Amino acid sequence: MVGSDEEQDRRARGLKARVQRGRLVLDLPTKLPEDTVVDLVVADPDDDDLDDVERAALHAALGEGWASAREGRTRPAEEFLGELRRARK
Repeated sequence: MVGSDEEQDRRARGLKARVQRGRLVLDLPTKLPEDTVVDLVVADPDDDDLDDVERAALHAALGEGWASAREGRTRPAEEFLGELRRARK
């Protein structure tokens, strides 16, 4: 399910959590099953090796990907990840 443009933009930016009493608290509705484990990665947006041209190309590619998803051109992640794993062997 793709969702609204606003929801897609939020997902592209990543998730935000707050630390409360030594725990990460994330208040985000989800349709994931109970007890699903989700990996959260702390990322510094200024800590990458992209120059302006590479960053622009990345943003263009991400935009094309969202446009494809909005048009229904998607496939299961398991299928795609399986192809990546096979290609690495």
